[in-house]
Amino acid sequence: MSTPSEVLSTPGSDVQARRPATEVTLTRVGVRGLEKVIWVGPGAAGNGPDAASDHYFAELECFVDLDPSQAGVHMSRFEEIVNEAIDSAVLGETLRAEALAADVARAVLERQDGMRAEVTIAARYPETVPAPVSGLPTQEIYTLLGTAVASRRGTRTLTGVEAQGMTACPCAQDLVAGRARERLVEQGFSDEEIARVFESVPVATHNQRGIGSLRIGCPEGAAVDVDARDLLHIVEESMSSEIYELMKRSDEVAVVEKAHRRPRFVEDCVREMVRSVAERYPELRDGGFILARQENLETIHRHSVVAERSGLMSEVLTELSSGERSAHHTTEREWLEAPCGPEPDSASA
Repeated sequence: MSTPSEVLSTPGSDVQARRPATEVTLTRVGVRGLEKVIWVGPGAAGNGPDAASDHYFAELECFVDLDPSQAGVHMSRFEEIVNEAIDSAVLGETLRAEALAADVARAVLERQDGMRAEVTIAARYPETVPAPVSGLPTQEIYTLLGTAVASRRGTRTLTGVEAQGMTACPCAQDLVAGRARERLVEQGFSDEEIARVFESVPVATHNQRGIGSLRIGCPEGAAVDVDARDLLHIVEESMSSEIYELMKRSDEVAVVEKAHRRPRFVEDCVREMVRSVAERYPELRDGGFILARQENLETIHRHSVVAERSGLMSEVLTELSSGERSAHHTTEREWLEAPCGPEPDSASA
């Protein structure tokens, strides 16, 4: 019996291409944590820094499914492939993370002689936005997400974003409002007066900093342009309020009041994302995919709370229109693994 260190080979052959002692397929082999700075825009020819270009700090994961007859992959090739893909990509005015991920995935599939390749890009970039009242320019950091799976059947991609915001807890607010009402009644206020008070003064509650993410998958050949900035707006709007790194007092009070007038559970944020995507992209009904996720960092507990929904857009739209629960929620993995086209011809495989 062979030992794990033995391989069927001839002296001087490519070690990674040798036959392994135990021939079994490996689901994912690759690298994670590849860090790159990507320059895009009219001044970024050759991907060099320029005053007219924007830069994204990107972290990549690259994996390939390994054939049972191949001992290993060439790990250094992942770095080479990523560098070459970034150098040769036509990035235009902004980064399309899913398109770059697809370029890398196809190259990985070919160069690593794999059965399937998967690439994920998380690219952080700064954007200057005005504070809500003062208009003070403040730099906010957003994250673009791109995932691609390539096989002999074709390539599927997901376009995604991640943004932060603020949520106000409806449950605690209801409890505080109940106690406040009792005190006002004891002091002789009428029901009409109490109602006017609550309309004028937002009721206190505890808050969370929320991290929302949204991923959209477009079917092959669909004439749908999913803009990452539209997705960022959907994510931020799903929470009780946007947040800003730099604010004056007028901005702070506006943010706090907005949040307390729109209390939302973690579940509400996900449902708002789903509803907004359904309204914004009804053409995704045929084959489109959505994954909405919200994580809230609690302030009165040590734990965080999470909610998410994944599914085909047809599943979501059916639920929204009929009120009937979908029997199955398609997962991200299922959608990415779905055939992109006909089975490859066995004679040419």
